Amino acid sequence: MKKLLLILLCLPMIGFGQQTYVPDYNFEAYLEANGMGNGISSDDYVTTANINTVTYLNVGDDNISDLTGIEDFIALTTLYCHTNELTSLDVSQNTALTFLGCTSNQLTSLDLSQNTALTELSCNNNQLTNLDVSNNLALTYLDCENNQLICLDISNNPNLEYLNCPDNLLEQLNTRNGNWVNMQIQAQTNNLSCVEVDNLGYANSTWTAWFDFQVPFNTNCNYANPCNSSTSIQEHTTNKELLKVTDLLGRETKGTKNEVLFYIYDDGTVEKRIVIE
Repeated sequence: MKKLLLILLCLPMIGFGQQTYVPDYNFEAYLEANGMGNGISSDDYVTTANINTVTYLNVGDDNISDLTGIEDFIALTTLYCHTNELTSLDVSQNTALTFLGCTSNQLTSLDLSQNTALTELSCNNNQLTNLDVSNNLALTYLDCENNQLICLDISNNPNLEYLNCPDNLLEQLNTRNGNWVNMQIQAQTNNLSCVEVDNLGYANSTWTAWFDFQVPFNTNCNYANPCNSSTSIQEHTTNKELLKVTDLLGRETKGTKNEVLFYIYDDGTVEKRIVIE
């Protein structure tokens, strides 16, 4: 009888399942109201099995200040969390994410370090001083208008077609991603004294209206401290293994002369190289 009683007492715990910690009251309330909770309001937890298959989530304009718990939305491909009170956001565990809209928050930190599938990012109207998109190789659309960015490097984003970055504090902008013919940029109202470009003639004939008056273009601006410098070619004391080499379209290749190549290593770093004939 004692053994049977012990088993019966354990059944509710087994049925309860793995739980995800969600400390923000409004975030948890939204999940509970939309069938993603655990049936217990205001206990700071939701059932993990109810969220780890969700692919679309819109929690915009819900007075949320903390999205802790988002890391267990491992199947998420689309996230809207605009017009909240977020000061930091880490979606690095949401590796299936292809769209992120986090505009009009108070973000000072945004971690996209593992989001290699991300194609569209809207993070305008925040307080970001740094934005590292060096690992977001699939990115085609980036809107980071009205932040406090001083430096922006999109040289590791070979598929980027649209960049909107006006109303920042930009002193450095590296656009040398090899996709200059297909790219559109809006970068007015910044502090740029030089913009790095792939093709000087094309930039001078086509891009001038996209920047403040008389901002010069150059293929090498010789920035004293380039942003995202960890993505440049350096000697490393630690060993790392090369996983693959890709071209501008993300296709594996052995490479040819005068072709931009991306060397992807097992430690998560990416190096852009070009062999000039």
